Amino acid sequence: MPNDFNQQVIEEFRANHGRVGGWFEGARLVLLTTTGARSGAPHTTPVGHFADGDGRILVIASAAGAPRHPAWYHNLLAHPRVTVETGVFTYEADATVLRGEERDRAFARAVEADPAWADYQAKTSRVIPMVALTEVPGPPRINASSLGESIRVVHDMFRRELGLIAKEIAESGTATGLGTQLRVNCLTVCQGLHHHHTGEDTMLFPMLADRHPGLVPVMDRLKQEHVQIAALLADLQKVVSDDQADARHVLAEVERLTSELEAHLVYEEEHLLPLLDGVAGAAPGE
Repeated sequence: MPNDFNQQVIEEFRANHGRVGGWFEGARLVLLTTTGARSGAPHTTPVGHFADGDGRILVIASAAGAPRHPAWYHNLLAHPRVTVETGVFTYEADATVLRGEERDRAFARAVEADPAWADYQAKTSRVIPMVALTEVPGPPRINASSLGESIRVVHDMFRRELGLIAKEIAESGTATGLGTQLRVNCLTVCQGLHHHHTGEDTMLFPMLADRHPGLVPVMDRLKQEHVQIAALLADLQKVVSDDQADARHVLAEVERLTSELEAHLVYEEEHLLPLLDGVAGAAPGE
């Protein structure tokens, strides 16, 4: 892609917390910043990604089936420490090129989710690399100017991901044999919601209750809703973990979770965000 096109996508991505239109509307993108193999200068590129669980995502050096690997791939071979922007979070990651059967299994998952990757492989004689990006442990960085905005953009991230998952399941056209990548996507969002609610229960809510005693009934309701949502997450995880999962059953569970979660998020935003919009800093527990 031309650099000016890349820059337009980068600016739109950052301005809208990871949402872009045009060719990439509805796609899962990250901004990948690598260090130039020769120049040593930072280079940022929008790339598609796939969840891989346990703080790891996968990116594909397809270059749309071009005969040569993209420049960012050569950069990370020379300098494996990279920066990843999700639109909500920014973090450092270590890049590892997948080899042999591990690469082939990961690529098969990608093709199952989007057959266009197979088309790109068919256009070139090179083996298209799969790269794992593993988050480096460290303090969270949320791309927001206030605590209230931090909560809002994290909520919207979950809304968007659940919407994409529901759409992908509905379009899969199969009643059985839930796709492998769809299964990973479901389990990843379940894990993310668990971590988010744990952070709120242990850090954000106690802080607010201490500063605003009148909010204790609100905190109590939100914590009880967390328990209810945890039960829905457990139900979804159980269904998804079945190798013979019925896609229609999974979709019903995703829709049930989405409905309950949306009511919870709206209530939380209504009661907490006005207090948090003037407080600088990332959300506790994110």
